[in-house]
Amino acid sequence: MNSLLSRAELQALRQMENVPRELPQVEQLAAGLAHEINTPLGYVQSNFDMLRDYLPPLLDLLQHYRQAEDDLRTPDVAAALRTRREAAQLDFLRDDIPQLMREAGEGIARVRQMVQDMRAFACGESGPEWQCVDLHPGIDATLDIARSEVRRKADIVREYGDLPPLACLPSQIYQVVMNLVVNAAHAMDARRGRITVRTGRAGDNGWLAVCDTGSGIAPEVLPRIFEPFYTTKPVGEGTGLGLALVQGIVQRHGGRIEVETAPGLGSTFRVLLPLRQQGPAPAGLAVLP
Repeated sequence: MNSLLSRAELQALRQMENVPRELPQVEQLAAGLAHEINTPLGYVQSNFDMLRDYLPPLLDLLQHYRQAEDDLRTPDVAAALRTRREAAQLDFLRDDIPQLMREAGEGIARVRQMVQDMRAFACGESGPEWQCVDLHPGIDATLDIARSEVRRKADIVREYGDLPPLACLPSQIYQVVMNLVVNAAHAMDARRGRITVRTGRAGDNGWLAVCDTGSGIAPEVLPRIFEPFYTTKPVGEGTGLGLALVQGIVQRHGGRIEVETAPGLGSTFRVLLPLRQQGPAPAGLAVLP
């Protein structure tokens, strides 16, 4: 039977065997979906990368053929080529195909991010250790990465306070910032808005807050925003795991999230984290009860 499966399919089956069977049902579903999506996504990514490499020389060749039309000594041949070029809309395709490729690449990147979110939600990291770090440079880098998602909808404002080095798993805290900022961008209405990222200290806790001037959260939706797979976005535009992943990371750090929101007036997500941690970091990602 194995001889009928591709190498990628065999690898996916081996990965599926490593999904922890003791995971709660919703986590096991997320892990299974991530593995199921990863295999065909790998084919698409590989073929897309090859096509992206093939395309520039082909377009360049078409442009040389286009320029050569005027140099042909046989008017009938030149006219026939021109007719075929116009019928095939080659001039339009030379501009449109790169745009289609860019959009396809963005779509693939978004799906890969969804898969990573589902894997992180289901399995967390293995064997991490607390690191005492200044979060501000990493938050800056995270906001730079998020800019492509945010720039059409909002301006990002940084208002950093006196936040001392904090014991944490830095990559996970930056994931929290990323998810909250992207969610804030998605909450914007037709007007261009503002997303403010603040930090500070409150006693033995450090805190970071993401505030937006978006549409706010409806009262009937607010109790469910941290539920895994719950989303108010249209089908195909979200997994419903972003805030669930944020909640899990914050719980893993022994922290908490406070939410202030009002319909039409925006929302503020404030994350409080202990400055110091007792004992080793847990091996699995904390999830909602």
